[in-house]
Parts: sequence; C-alpha cells; structure tokens
Amino acid sequence: MLSPVRPILLQDIEEARERIAGIVLRTPLVRLDDRIYLKLENLQPTNAYKIRGAANAVAKLSDEERARGVWTISAGNAGQGVAYAARAAAVPCSVVAIETAPQTKLDRMRALGATIVPVSYAEAWKAAEAHAFDGMHGTFVHPFDNHDFIAGHGTMGLEIVEDLPDVRTVICAIGGGGLITGVGSAIKALRPDARVIGAEPETAAPYAYSLQQGAPSHFPEWQASFVDGAGGQSVTERMWQRMQPVVDGSIVVTLEETRQAMRLIAEKARAVSEGAGALALAAALSDESLEGPIVCVVSGGNIDLKKFVELVTAP
Repeated sequence: MLSPVRPILLQDIEEARERIAGIVLRTPLVRLDDRIYLKLENLQPTNAYKIRGAANAVAKLSDEERARGVWTISAGNAGQGVAYAARAAAVPCSVVAIETAPQTKLDRMRALGATIVPVSYAEAWKAAEAHAFDGMHGTFVHPFDNHDFIAGHGTMGLEIVEDLPDVRTVICAIGGGGLITGVGSAIKALRPDARVIGAEPETAAPYAYSLQQGAPSHFPEWQASFVDGAGGQSVTERMWQRMQPVVDGSIVVTLEETRQAMRLIAEKARAVSEGAGALALAAALSDESLEGPIVCVVSGGNIDLKKFVELVTAP
C-alpha cells in the first residue's frame, strides 16, 4: 500500500539538508550571461543531482530496512545516487537498470557496488509505475515518486535562493518529476512569486502533453534519444498531484536546441553536461519572455565522452 501523496514542506527540506550534508556537495551557481545562471549539479560525486534524494532516503531507513538492502529503477543517475548512498551506509543495493543506458552509467553503478538487473526501457517504466518488479527484495527507493527522495532534491532550491535571492525563474528538466517537485517546493515556499518551469525534449514530453490534455497522460509518440536522463513515457497520477501545486508550466525543446545548449555549457562554463542536463538551458534560450534572473539546473553530466564530443562538435 503506497503512502498518500502529501506536500513537501520546507521543514522536510531543511531536515534533509542536515542529513545529507556529509555526502552531498553544495554546488556552485555560475553566471552564464546577464540573464541566466547555471546550477551545476553535474559536479556532485555521482555527477548528477539524484544523490541528494538518494542520500536522504537511505539516511531515513530503519535498521531492519538497512539489513534487507535497497533497490531502485534507473537509467543511470538514480542508480548511481542510491548505490553511492547505500555503499556509504554499508547497505546492499540492486538496480533494475535500463539496458540501453550509456555504458558510463552502467559501469559506475557496478563500481559503486550495485547489482545490476538489465531490462528494457518499457519494462523499467512499467516497474516505476507499479512500484514493483518480480524478484527484487529489500526496500524499494523509487527514483522519483518518493517523499524523502523529493525532499532531498529540494535542498537544491534552498541553495539557489541563498545564492540568488532575487531569482525570478527556475527551470528544471522533467523525467519522472521528482527533481522539479523538490526544487519547486523549496522555491515556492521561499519565493512564492518566482516561476518554476519544466523542460522536456520534443521526443518525450509527457508533462507538457498532460497539461494540454488536462490530466496525467502517456506521451503518444515517445522516442528514445541521447536525452536519456529525462523525458518519461508518461506522467503518473501521483506525480501529477505532486507537480501541479509547484510547477508553472513546461517548455518543449528540440534535440538540436538541446545539443546546442550542451555545447554552450562546455564553451562558457567549461562543464560537461548530458542531454538531460542541458534541457533547462535550451528552454531558457528558446523563450526570451522568461523573466530573469533565471536559474537553469544542469542536472547531470553522465555521458560517454565519445558521445559527448560527437554531439558538441557536430556542425
């Protein structure tokens, strides 16, 4: 039986920050131009923001739950986050991993001690929707629909407001919705007049589609792309309930806009961003009506270097 969806309170986020302080970095907020700042979550120990939620969720396990171990579902970043936090707490970890994830992500999950169970993207998404997968044992740490996981992500919002008190717009990539729900919960609690906007690739934009339909929906023409860390196949009912109060909309960007944003981050911030990590900047650059200062969350940098070079150097 799943616990009811409830708001992520500022107290939840502040308590999460205390729990994860020894594992998670306070990442820098870097000015890109007169209007846009980059929150560089690709600099986390696992090169992605998911370590924030994972560390908080693992820290809240009971002794009995720790002994049984944990498992999660991941295209790579959540798996690395949970594996990293589990290893630090001496907790066994397994990951139901999307078999087409970049080899870099799969290798790093194994290096962190996780047992990998490879599955197709469709199988992984069904397991995420069902909160279950046959043969897995231990405590399930959902990669986005988990209160403690989301509260951990909210710690990023605290840092954004502290570093840029006059922030007017915050943009986050949307995959399952946990990142934007956590960050949005913190931003709305501290700066209720600021806007929180999602960013999705044209090949996988279920939240923008759901807003058009007026209800959580499956994206009808989902396609895999190099933006593997965001853009789910659907918005679940529970995540729809979580996002609605704290998200002001979603901007859909093309794969070419995303690729160009990856290149700009490399050129101006000297940082490696994966496709999902560049979505927020691509969205900011595509809409000049957005009020600044704008913070774009660079959610991760886990991408095979050969693929990264190929994408950012293509004409």
